[in-house]
Amino acid sequence: MTSSPREAEARIGPIGALLCRLMFLAICLPGPVLLAVALTLDPLRSPADFWGLLAGGVLATSVGVGFGVFGWRLVTRSRRDARRLSAAGVAATAEILAVANHLDGEDPGLELHLRISGPGFATFEADTIRADDPALVPGALLAAVVDPVDRLFSIT
Repeated sequence: MTSSPREAEARIGPIGALLCRLMFLAICLPGPVLLAVALTLDPLRSPADFWGLLAGGVLATSVGVGFGVFGWRLVTRSRRDARRLSAAGVAATAEILAVANHLDGEDPGLELHLRISGPGFATFEADTIRADDPALVPGALLAAVVDPVDRLFSIT
C-alpha cells in the first residue's frame, strides 16, 4: 500500500530548531505561572484577585500550551522530514503540469500541479505552492528529492 504524496515541511537547521523550541516553551509558561500565583497567594487577598488570576491562568494555559505543543510538533516534523530525505531520498524530476494563482493570506504565489518521476518509485502527481516566479510555467522541470517508501518529497 502506498501513501498519498506529502511535501516535506520547510527545512529548519539545528540552531533554528533550538530557538523555535525555546520560543514555544516560553509561550507555554505564562499560564502555569498565573495558576501557581493564584493558588499560592496569601489568603488575605481579595476573592476577585484570586478568581481573576485563576481564570486568566486557565485560559492562558489552555491557549499557550495548545499553541506551544502545535509549534513544537511542527519543528519536530520538519527536522524528521529533513533527516528522512537526506538518508533515504533519491533524486527526481518534477515536471510542472499546471500553474494557477494562489491568493491565500498576505503572500500570493503560484499553485503548481507537478508530475514527479525518478528511479525507485512510481511516477506520481502532487501539488505545491511556490513564490511567484516567471520561470514556473507548464512544461518546466524542477529538481526534487523523494523518499520512495512513502512518497515524501521536496522541491529543491
